[in-house]
Amino acid sequence: MLGTGAIVAVALVTVGLSQLQPALPRVDKASIYLGTVHRGEMIRQVRGNGTLVPEQIQSVQAETDGRVERIFMQPGALVTADTVLMELSNPELEQAAFDAEWQLKGTEAQLTRLRAQLEDEQLSLQSSLSALKAEATQAELDAQVNDQLAKERLLAAVENQRSRAKADALHERVRIEEQRLKTSGQSIDAQLAVQQAEVERARALYSRKKQLLAALRVRAGVDGVLQQIGDTEALEVGQRVTPGTTLAKTVEPTHLKAVLKIAETQVRDVQIGQKAEIDTGNGIIPGYVIRIDPAAQNGTVTVDVKLDGALPKGARPDLNVDGVIELERLQSVLSVGRPVQGQEESTVRLFKLIDGGKTAQRVTVKLGRSSVSVIEVLGGLQEGDQVILSDMATWDGHDTVRLE
Repeated sequence: MLGTGAIVAVALVTVGLSQLQPALPRVDKASIYLGTVHRGEMIRQVRGNGTLVPEQIQSVQAETDGRVERIFMQPGALVTADTVLMELSNPELEQAAFDAEWQLKGTEAQLTRLRAQLEDEQLSLQSSLSALKAEATQAELDAQVNDQLAKERLLAAVENQRSRAKADALHERVRIEEQRLKTSGQSIDAQLAVQQAEVERARALYSRKKQLLAALRVRAGVDGVLQQIGDTEALEVGQRVTPGTTLAKTVEPTHLKAVLKIAETQVRDVQIGQKAEIDTGNGIIPGYVIRIDPAAQNGTVTVDVKLDGALPKGARPDLNVDGVIELERLQSVLSVGRPVQGQEESTVRLFKLIDGGKTAQRVTVKLGRSSVSVIEVLGGLQEGDQVILSDMATWDGHDTVRLE
């Protein structure tokens, strides 16, 4: 009987154990991150890192060959438009400017001499014309007297004709000399214009040489902060520069913009004019998008944001910042914190809390549009549901877990 009872007891225990469910895996509740489904307004945003850069950089370039003699200012110094940053030297340019000055003086002297010579010639022509007019007037008077005498038969007809012919000839000469005087005036104007053009050419050459000579004292050009001396490398005293070499860069520190790097997959909804907020680490500045680079580089797209608010203390060029761009505001939608593996417009399996938060069961959730930290819920969850947002890859083989 004892043996039979033992066999029956073992059989009953075996049947009972076979009907038990496997124990649920346990998850430390403190090690997971939970999110609650809400209904209401959802602000879609994208985030990117970047830097503050000047809206305008004034580059000063060398206009001629030269040698750096002295450098007066160093990067970081406050400068005005007339501040001399450095001084260059160019003996050949100085000689060329000297030669151009004397060439200008020579052409001006030639113009003065030519004007005096032409005026003298003009006066001589006018004097000759005046004498000729007087002679023609006298001949006309003689011819008129002879006409009267001829009518009274006191003078031979031949003599009368001779006096008339002389008067007519002098009148013709007067007409020719008047035309000659007029043509001479036009010729004088033309000759003076040619010489005046030479003077202007010499003056322009001298002015350009003086301008190049003045450019050897390199000035900032704008009020602001000297950002750098040189281009890729700093200039040093004694270094030779060629035309077009960047000598210095000056920026206006109060006119900055934010240049953000936005992931290529998130930039498709970014548009010019959208609101943005730039976090400098010492304050948040409002702004708006003013430019979107048409090309992507290394998986990101450059977006420029113009700053509307006053710059906080410590804001300077090249300061690292974080930016958030507001894409749109969705009204009366279900949303939840963004899961680790949740991508927009996708379907994922998340653990939803049940039994008063003691257990989490895997459910299928359809996700919609996303933001920086939240995502739209299109199906699979209801308002007020709690889900696990942290990575649950360790429990991929289980549909239910116990939270402790």
